[in-house]
Amino acid sequence: MKAKATAPVKAKAAAPIKAKGGSNAHAKKLELAKKYNLGKKEMLEMLSNIYTSRKVDDAEISMKKQSKAFFQISGAGHEGILTAAAMVLKPKYDWFLPYYRDRALCLGLGVTPYEMLCQANGNMGDTASYGRMMPAHWGNKPLNIVNKSSCTGTQFLQACGLAEAGIWFERLKKEHKVDVSKMDYHTDEIVYVSTGDGTIAQGEFWEGLTTACVNNLPVLFMVEDNGFAISTPTTVQYPEGSISKTLANFPGLKIFNTDGCCPIESFATMTEAAKYIRKTRKPALVHATVTRPYSHSLSDDHGMYRTKAELHEEGLRDVFNAFPKFLVEAGVITEKEREETLKKVTADVKAAMDKAINTEWPKLDTVLDHLYSDEHPITGSEFETAPNFSGKDDVPMAASINKVLRTEFAKNPMLRMWGEDVADFFEKERLNNPELKGKGGVFKLTANVQRESKDGQVFNSPLAEANVIGRAIGMAIRGIKPVVEIQFFDYIWTAYMQLKNEMATLRYRSGGDFKCPMVVRVPIGGYLKGGSIYHSQSGESLFTHVPGIRVAFPSNSADAAGLLRTAIKGDDPVMFLEHKHLYYQGYNRAADPGDEYMIPFGKARIAREGADATIVAWGALVQKSIEAAKKLEATTGKTVEVIDLRTLAPYDFEAIKKSITKTSRLMIAHEEHKTSGFAGEIAARVNEECFDLLDAPILRVGAMDVHCAYNPALEDVILPQVNHVEEVLEKLLNY
Repeated sequence: MKAKATAPVKAKAAAPIKAKGGSNAHAKKLELAKKYNLGKKEMLEMLSNIYTSRKVDDAEISMKKQSKAFFQISGAGHEGILTAAAMVLKPKYDWFLPYYRDRALCLGLGVTPYEMLCQANGNMGDTASYGRMMPAHWGNKPLNIVNKSSCTGTQFLQACGLAEAGIWFERLKKEHKVDVSKMDYHTDEIVYVSTGDGTIAQGEFWEGLTTACVNNLPVLFMVEDNGFAISTPTTVQYPEGSISKTLANFPGLKIFNTDGCCPIESFATMTEAAKYIRKTRKPALVHATVTRPYSHSLSDDHGMYRTKAELHEEGLRDVFNAFPKFLVEAGVITEKEREETLKKVTADVKAAMDKAINTEWPKLDTVLDHLYSDEHPITGSEFETAPNFSGKDDVPMAASINKVLRTEFAKNPMLRMWGEDVADFFEKERLNNPELKGKGGVFKLTANVQRESKDGQVFNSPLAEANVIGRAIGMAIRGIKPVVEIQFFDYIWTAYMQLKNEMATLRYRSGGDFKCPMVVRVPIGGYLKGGSIYHSQSGESLFTHVPGIRVAFPSNSADAAGLLRTAIKGDDPVMFLEHKHLYYQGYNRAADPGDEYMIPFGKARIAREGADATIVAWGALVQKSIEAAKKLEATTGKTVEVIDLRTLAPYDFEAIKKSITKTSRLMIAHEEHKTSGFAGEIAARVNEECFDLLDAPILRVGAMDVHCAYNPALEDVILPQVNHVEEVLEKLLNY
């Protein structure tokens, strides 16, 4: 059942269907069906989709019992509203971020039972993830169904980003005369995002609502309220136990209520909601009350916390029972037609299950496919261009980063930047006010990027880190390249779910069908005098530990320029870590390397050559290691090689191996806490692969395993200093 048009399909029957027995309730439903042009054909399509969805659920349960599926979570009870939504909304036109109960929606949009049951089996017929995601994790690139993760609540901000992308394409076309003919968007498109009543408790639901309302985004928030979040009832989730009552006076949000167990009422509601969004380009929320006749999942038994009487009532309301009963009693179809519909659906799903069970599993040698971009590998020669230095060796790292941002944004309207305080002004009218200099970030790294790019490319976000990242993922999915900023690394943690579970996994979990190349710039590190616990944190290993993310950590002006340009032009998500202490130092300055300079990731720099020991470092510890090496050479005559890794994911292991082949001694220095820091990873690998090259144990320098204190004297003890590096280096050389 695929929707073809915005307007509902008109029934062929000229005469209205009359209810048998004079049922007033039936008569009202038939009147509503007539009003929205739902005839026998359309209602039979509804019934078929409802039956199909339930039978696919049952097939998965059967497969689980046979050990042919390994997880099951059903959409039972939700089929009425979702079938209606599929009839009203448009695949390949609108965008969809469905949650795990939305089986009937996806079937109605065009996903087949076979594809769904292949996902249950984990085989190559699974067009959502090709064996990489659990059942009910929908995704279909041709239909604009964005691959779903297991996280509850991450979808709302991504939906905002999807909507903002379409709006930006239209602005580029109308205001800036940019050719966007290759971009997939429509001026009246809707972004559908759904949730159960339990996920509404997540903070990102409220962030998403706020963002959509403030920015007038055409997002349809579908709330499928079945009364329970696993075993927690709706009544304890939010005020008055009704999300539509809670949001009754929420500015900018149109709310529609419907009985999600009635496909006819649901169709009427969805038609009005879609009409409202397409016309006004503003968000709306559909609150659909549904049932949950099956347990939360096969890992749950709702009979342990719901009475038999409650479950009986659930069965009476269940659309699988109630809708065909209505159709027969109202005279829309005969009992024979109902039986034939169910019989055909059952046979079709059984055939799909048999076929799915016999479909081949992924080949084992594909396990690493689609983790990173193969088309534009960030480690490749495509991103290696020579510098063209000009001017004095006096450009600080901050200015170097700023110039890359200004020049790249001026050239490419598909780049967009937002974050806390990154814009020069919150209103474009202030740009030409001579009284105002503009903000441009707390460290001034984004100063004038707004001025030198197109109106709308650079803007300020709310003070909410997940908001920054979630919206970026949505925009990146549609071809925009976000270059966003988290103001301080210390506050990145509210965005960690989006970064680790969403950004890092999208390409892999969709089998390469979706991707979200983006750059997340983050000031990091201490040595600020007064930074204290919440402005001095380092934690790069928390991102190097995540497959799918590239991590850069430059130590000097030229490298920052070359790596940032690579990150912007690359095809992978990048964490671009900028050490705050290094922004304006004198020792790491360089001449301007030119506007084409790029450095491939995974290529280290020999910061100082030596023959007696090797120090591997990055960020602020590069210069401290150089200074320690100079002191040791002055007193002992021994020379120490210092390797600046520049990027940590990937990192240049071959450069390390080549150096210790010469020196036979290795020390690793970083600012992060010593315990579980990234030095431990490098040391372990060297031990595994190069043990025979070593004449001494691998030693490490890192911060003490304690939070950074405000007092300057305490900070000097906690964070590694030159004398700390020197002490450990001396121990290494004397072993």
